[in-house]
Amino acid sequence: MAMMRLRREDPRIVGSFRLHRRLGAGGMGVVYLGSDRRGQRVALKVIRPDLAEDQEFRSRFAREVSAARRIRGGCTARLVAADLEAERPWFATQYVPGPSLHDRVAEEGSLRAADVAAIGAALSEGLVAVHEAGVVHRDLKPSNILLSPKGPRIIDFGIAWATGASTLTHVGTAVGSPGFLAPEQVRGAAVTPATDVFSLGATLAYAAMGDSPFGHGSSEVMLYRVVHEEPQLHGVPDALAPLVRACLAKDPEERPSTLQLSMRLKEIAAREAQGLPSGPRAPGQRDREHERDRDREHERDRDRDRDRDRVEERHSVRPAARPTERYTERTTERHVERQADRATERSTGTQGRAGKNRPSTSRAGAPHSRPGTRPGARSTSTGRRPANPRLLRQRLFVFVVVTLIVALGIAAAQALQG
Repeated sequence: MAMMRLRREDPRIVGSFRLHRRLGAGGMGVVYLGSDRRGQRVALKVIRPDLAEDQEFRSRFAREVSAARRIRGGCTARLVAADLEAERPWFATQYVPGPSLHDRVAEEGSLRAADVAAIGAALSEGLVAVHEAGVVHRDLKPSNILLSPKGPRIIDFGIAWATGASTLTHVGTAVGSPGFLAPEQVRGAAVTPATDVFSLGATLAYAAMGDSPFGHGSSEVMLYRVVHEEPQLHGVPDALAPLVRACLAKDPEERPSTLQLSMRLKEIAAREAQGLPSGPRAPGQRDREHERDRDREHERDRDRDRDRDRVEERHSVRPAARPTERYTERTTERHVERQADRATERSTGTQGRAGKNRPSTSRAGAPHSRPGTRPGARSTSTGRRPANPRLLRQRLFVFVVVTLIVALGIAAAQALQG
């Protein structure tokens, strides 16, 4: 920010602050660089003598300073001190080192899309805090935005203007700057937070193009264009153009909110910084895309749930679907085969007392454990169908044959002993 030496008519001390340089002058007064006893630097604005004599202006000034004290947030110049009863009322804000956005563009030309989006996201977030405090800036423009090393800062946030002002001028001071005013300000309607959104859109267009979206001309010509003509955004990057155009809507209800602006501009800044494509999208399109993404995610969740249910159903049905009859037949066949093997062993006399263990073979259809199961495990026959009669007859035949063989063996043994 350019500094000038103090003039002869400039005060040297205001309140508890010592003045060092002139920072600029505007319709309301002169801005000085000052410092307190601790060395804290401030931007101190002293009201013009003719305005200081207007009691209505003093009343409005007191209300605006009170509202400005409530503003919190890192994107604004914090109010440090004020004297509303002084001969020439004054207020001091935190000094912000760095050029204004207007000076930066004038010296270096238009900014990159990523830089414009990053500045716009920070300004939108700062306006959220301003509006939550009940203040509408009403004069947001490139010269009221300072580019500090810690990010952009908003200065002169509406302290000079009354809330709901219904005229373009008041006590000789223009309410806003042509080319950055909202149509409702030109018409004399009450201002709202949407008014600042319009001004922010014009400011971002200026940063991207290096020129006002409503061109140049006298104040009357500029005000007519703001109300009746569409903005010229030919130099605005495609990633930003739809969003800037939405901010410059004639109807305040059609403009996005500052919170929506902050979120969308952060997304654009990140994509542009990474060199990713970012096609033009209107503010409402982002919400619709998020809804579609949520619907797709929900559909994927439902598909996963259905697949999991099918797998669980297959695992739960498989044991019940085993054919009981075939299982019983195979088990009975293995049981008969083992009984035949034992009978053959007994016929050779290797197990003379095996007949006492027959109760284990007298239970028809009692299946033994399947191969590979734990030894000693027994299966229950509850709910199973009876064995095939043909198999029962075979087993009875084998039993009779074995009994006869054993009887003949015992008789032969007794004959030999006699």
